[in-house]
Amino acid sequence: MTLMERTLIDQTPQKIGQEVLLKGWVNIRRDHGKIIFIDLRDRTGLLQVVFVNLKEAKELRSEWVVEITGTVKKRPQNLINPKIVTGEIEVEAKQLKILAKAEDLPFEVESNGLQINEEIRLKYRYLDFRRPRMTANLRTRHKVIKTMRNFLDEKDFVEIETPILTKATPEGARDFLVPSRLQPGNFYALPQSPQQYKQLLMVGGFEKYYQIARCFRDEDPRADRAYGEFTQLDIEMSFASQEEILCLIEELYLKIVKELFPQKKLTFESFPRLDYDEVIKKYKTDKPDLRKDKNDPDELAFCFVINFPLFEWKERENRFDAMHHPFTAPRKEDLSDLMEGKNYKDLKSYQHDFVLNGFEIGGGSIRITDPKVQEKIFEVMGHTPEAIEEKFGHLLQAFKFGVPPHGGIAPGVDRFLMVNQNEANLREVIAFPMTSSGQTAVMEAPSEVESDQLKELHLLLSKSEK
Repeated sequence: MTLMERTLIDQTPQKIGQEVLLKGWVNIRRDHGKIIFIDLRDRTGLLQVVFVNLKEAKELRSEWVVEITGTVKKRPQNLINPKIVTGEIEVEAKQLKILAKAEDLPFEVESNGLQINEEIRLKYRYLDFRRPRMTANLRTRHKVIKTMRNFLDEKDFVEIETPILTKATPEGARDFLVPSRLQPGNFYALPQSPQQYKQLLMVGGFEKYYQIARCFRDEDPRADRAYGEFTQLDIEMSFASQEEILCLIEELYLKIVKELFPQKKLTFESFPRLDYDEVIKKYKTDKPDLRKDKNDPDELAFCFVINFPLFEWKERENRFDAMHHPFTAPRKEDLSDLMEGKNYKDLKSYQHDFVLNGFEIGGGSIRITDPKVQEKIFEVMGHTPEAIEEKFGHLLQAFKFGVPPHGGIAPGVDRFLMVNQNEANLREVIAFPMTSSGQTAVMEAPSEVESDQLKELHLLLSKSEK
């Protein structure tokens, strides 16, 4: 006995007059007495199915999962629906099998969902995925990442995964800490970025590295910044100038926009390189929105901002901190002042930010490769020699064995998609984001753990935390 193959909904227009096997969800049910209509939904679209005198169809309800065998027929001319791909056909059902029933949903999934309480939507995120807008956002995310991978593969980059359990180092935000069972009293940190690992890969001679990297930062949430974790395209290159890095990113994003989003209008075919001081003076921000028509959501204005200060003054802490991160190289003309301990406020760096429509969607720099310069940066930031050795000794040691000049950039996947999809919040382009209060979607983490687990980790909660 030969089993009939499943036909996807978007394949049905090519099967007029043929019998097909369909599987999917009941999107909408319309009862006209002896004739019942449903719109069947699968991952490829919607299709009208007609049941004539089929008793089992009477009990169908929205979101039930069904299997249907029937014949593909042309619709009468006056009943064609031009809004959907299958609008010229319908399927006359012969057999119906109910695979799963569904209770009433906590919210409808037909609209864009933005009017529904976000906490509820995230609690039932798997239902939110059935929403056409959310489906489109996540499928678009897949296409963007696939394009990034293909582009970099063709240019001889190597995708390399770096550790998630790593060492706590001061890189600008709070670390998420993970206690060690095997080494009591010690902690891993989740990486704020793969920064030091990718630099070690350059020491190892890979020359061209990339990774679709998960990054973790315990920061206060904002609409354009996800709490907890986010995704970036992490890139590092040996023997590359700052301009070569910027040209690579320009080429990549022109390809993404032209191939995946032909409806978008580019303000610039060549992305401007803007001086930090001039941008601050003219726009009062280092993330300028350069669109010609700021009311046009389909206009994309990419640019780069360069020549950032090497340091910024932290008034509350009464010390200098790295403007980008401590591995950013000073400009050659400022190197002597740095080493002599002069004019810290005036020193410039090889930092570069990638900006789109008023949002920073990426950042990077040429890196420091001279251990003495790196130690000086840490010293200016207030680290003692002992602290430098403890936190960064492994990197400084590696640089003693032949380190090539290198640099990189890390465009954020989430923020680019948020801007490109005209969403107001990053959580709309992430599958399972955390809520604004720091709770994971669906799983309700963080949560309490058993006392035995705490004992294994040699942890004891204070009375106020119990």
